[in-house]
Amino acid sequence: MRNILECENLSKHFGPVKALDSVTLSIPRGRITGLLGPNGSGKTTFIKICNALLTPSEGKILIDGFEPGVETKKVVSYLPEKSYLNDWMKVSEIVEFFKDFYADFNRDKAYDMLGRLKIDAKTRLKTLSKGTKEKVQLVLVMSREAKLYLLDEPIGGVDPAARDYILETIISNYSENAAVIISTHLIADIERILDDVIFLKDGKVILSKSVDEVRDESGKSIDALFREVFRC
Repeated sequence: MRNILECENLSKHFGPVKALDSVTLSIPRGRITGLLGPNGSGKTTFIKICNALLTPSEGKILIDGFEPGVETKKVVSYLPEKSYLNDWMKVSEIVEFFKDFYADFNRDKAYDMLGRLKIDAKTRLKTLSKGTKEKVQLVLVMSREAKLYLLDEPIGGVDPAARDYILETIISNYSENAAVIISTHLIADIERILDDVIFLKDGKVILSKSVDEVRDESGKSIDALFREVFRC
């Protein structure tokens, strides 16, 4: 199975509101895909369905051949938009917790990335800034040898000086058999690492192409086309 993720006519309703509307997509292995759209377009809903935090109202989704659930949690590494870590824990304690919980967690990789970001593993999370906490979360997520990385706003609260390193971390810490989906509104910052893009609007896919195709056909950068399509 070349594609790590396949979904067909995937919809999610919250009462009368359609957060996702008949989404059909394929996400190939070995590529980084930008899931792009304005607030309320369905990005986070899609990622939560992929991570089995929400169930579809209609349609079908498979990750590595399985519907989202126990089996897919073994191969999906998820970075939520909001922090979920316990403030009273030391960074080192969280690393050890992840090592015990996930069979594919690479402890040495985690400590190497923490060192490069100059984060003291002996520090309690509650003493760290919001941006540093987000860096810790990203380190934990990217230290798994997963098949699919779901990153919801991975650089949203990170200072510009650290963004380049974080993007390099994303590029260098997944294999050709894995895929990365990044949901973000900071398109200009991440465009250079993307292979493919998906534009979502009102829960519908309005564009799904490779970055090279978009640039060749439109003559514009992804950021410029996004601003034109969504009138930002």
